[in-house]
Amino acid sequence: MPLALLALAVGAFGIGTTEFVMMGLLPDVADDLNISIPSAGHLVSAYALGVVIGAPLLAAVTARMSRRTVLIGLMGLFVVGNALSALAPDNGWLLAARFLSGLPHGAFFGVGAVVATNMVAPERKARSVSLMFLGLTVANVLGVPVATLMGQNLGWRATFLGVSAIGLAAIAALAFLIPRDHEHTTAQGLRGELAALRSLPVWLSLGTTVAGFGALFAAYSYITPMLTDAAGYADASVTLLLALFGVGATAGNLLGGRLADHSLRGTLFGGLTSLVAVLALFPLLMRTELTAAVAVILLGMAAFATGSPLQLMVMEKASSAPSLASSANQAAFNLANAGGAWIGGLALAAGFGVTSPALAGVALAVLGLAVASLAYAVDRRRAPVAGRERIVASHVPQEAEAVHH
Repeated sequence: MPLALLALAVGAFGIGTTEFVMMGLLPDVADDLNISIPSAGHLVSAYALGVVIGAPLLAAVTARMSRRTVLIGLMGLFVVGNALSALAPDNGWLLAARFLSGLPHGAFFGVGAVVATNMVAPERKARSVSLMFLGLTVANVLGVPVATLMGQNLGWRATFLGVSAIGLAAIAALAFLIPRDHEHTTAQGLRGELAALRSLPVWLSLGTTVAGFGALFAAYSYITPMLTDAAGYADASVTLLLALFGVGATAGNLLGGRLADHSLRGTLFGGLTSLVAVLALFPLLMRTELTAAVAVILLGMAAFATGSPLQLMVMEKASSAPSLASSANQAAFNLANAGGAWIGGLALAAGFGVTSPALAGVALAVLGLAVASLAYAVDRRRAPVAGRERIVASHVPQEAEAVHH
């Protein structure tokens, strides 16, 4: 694997840290800016909105630019957004800065995934994507706890300055490690990139991402009350348990990348099926502290085993112009975050019990399997047509030659 993947992982580490650290800093930010915690919660939504809007928009407007330059520019925007977050004088400015910080998120992962797969042999594409995503999962194990600790002891503004420093390190790594022979790539332009989004298989892949990861966030968004109210953990133990989720996610991400290089669709179906099983067992596993800890690890493993296969599948379905589709998949991840949390909250509000969001997640994971199955059926139906087109095309020159003679 090329060392350049390390540069992508460093950028992913910074992005993952700034995305998730806000959850742990909400009380500190609310106290400092004299706002309520629900109002501070809008800072999480502002970032997610930036991701959803920025992912396709920035990928589209940079379609003709060098991907190496785009990655460095996106990380520069990330540094500016986090630096402005640290300097924000009030909640309004902080909301704008968080939105700005989220804009480069999806496009960085989308374009980065294209660059990563272009640097390796075809049989290592999924692993290259998983190594870039490694920065995101490790951020949940190390980056978020350390950044939260920094914010609690040095002030929340210090956290965003620290994240900006990570962004600067990522820019240096991208400049030195991304090969210049990947700087000039065949550019499809905006029209070519948009054409990729007219493909039904691309939309089915994006739908699988929304449903599959929506299942994760339906449960994970309410993991704290499950651990405290159902499993009996003290509030102080939750941070450590969330780090265990990161460990599971890291293991699942690496395993999924390796397996997907052997069977992309098999790994996707296996991961979604595992996610259904884990979420269905949540009400039982949340009865004791030990089994609850195991459940948290298994949830991370099952969900993130599908991350690389989903990203690679979208790119393959839009192979002629993958950057926009790849970035759109990152927007789909964040739609899954918002939608999954909303659906899990409905189950909780309906009075079905503290573990009911996990069962809502089961329904979403089953939906993800259904969409993935539909995508498989569409591919099988289109395969014979594509095969006939190739056969006809291969005979055209021969017939033309015969007429000529």
